Amino acid sequence: MTERHPPRVVPLVDQRSSSLTTPAAAFSPETRLAANGLITDKRQRALRDLRISVTDRCNFRCNYCMPKEIFDKDYAYLPHSALLSFEEITRMARVFVAHGVQKIRLTGGEPLLRKNIEALIEQLSALRTLDGQPLDLTLTTNGSLLARKARALKAAGLQRVTVSLDGLDDAVFRSMNDVDFPVSDVLAGIEAAREAGLGPIKINMVVKRGTNEHEILPMARRFKDTGIVLRFIEYMDVGATNGWRMNEVMPSAEVVQLIHAELPLVQLDPSSPGETAERWGYANAAGQHDKTAGEVGVISSVTQAFCGDCNRARLSTEGKLFLCLFASQGYDLRALVRNNPSDVDLTSAVAHIWQGRTDSYSELRSAMAPDTGLGQRRVEMSYIGG
Repeated sequence: MTERHPPRVVPLVDQRSSSLTTPAAAFSPETRLAANGLITDKRQRALRDLRISVTDRCNFRCNYCMPKEIFDKDYAYLPHSALLSFEEITRMARVFVAHGVQKIRLTGGEPLLRKNIEALIEQLSALRTLDGQPLDLTLTTNGSLLARKARALKAAGLQRVTVSLDGLDDAVFRSMNDVDFPVSDVLAGIEAAREAGLGPIKINMVVKRGTNEHEILPMARRFKDTGIVLRFIEYMDVGATNGWRMNEVMPSAEVVQLIHAELPLVQLDPSSPGETAERWGYANAAGQHDKTAGEVGVISSVTQAFCGDCNRARLSTEGKLFLCLFASQGYDLRALVRNNPSDVDLTSAVAHIWQGRTDSYSELRSAMAPDTGLGQRRVEMSYIGG
């Protein structure tokens, strides 16, 4: 008997509404906080990772992120004047690095749609961490423009890329991106990135039960022994436009079991503090990790909360700072920056915002019944990146 579900309701919301934003100036009290790389939030979580959305536009219409029902030909994207300039992004990035950020990821939308993105990468690649090391500078892309841009990105100073790819079957892939884009062009982009030296390359596959779970094993087979790290991500309840339902989530534990039955796996230690992916290496005949075969990762965004050591902040394309992927509140840094504050004032504002952070959405959700939210309006993934 076919299970029946209530009609899917996709609310019409504008995630850029000022109701989601608090003026950053409100977090600039008289007490000035200097940058020492040691700030922590209310749960003693350090700030180490900054994700910067450089555009709200994308040439795909994946139904879990930018569905056509919302992002149609009449959708009003941000005007160019609303976007942070490259100089504004670099100034903010410098402040975050002074507070201890070691990794910057450029996202979107589709970041390669931002004109002259290479110029921004060149500016960011010149920054150094507190111990004088280059930043871990990376970019997440749908791969559609990667074949033509890979060499220029590398020359500008980008270190590596993460490519979103939800299946190898062309019909499935075209259906999921909903713009009839062929999978072969994304695979060509991945190969161009490899040839350009943008590595290690990671590939993210969002697994949506009933849509593409049959692509898990073909993906694992395809990228084993290639040096590319394949990561499977649980379909998330980000924002309000994707009509998320719990029954469409395939738990990471099932993904691991499915792969392990054909390609034995052994669990690996986390690669760094705050790592969201649980790592599994392909095993040899002795049951040990075969490093030449590589590894896969699973990101259990729904079934296993990783709020406890989350060290990430997110900056939207118009300069709003969000402290959680599932945030219901952001802080307007653009208004602060365009008021021409001193570096001391800007640095102090970021410190006060981070020190007040208490976000733990995934932990709170895990204590609730399936298919229920926390009754809060949340920012969209397409607006602040994944």
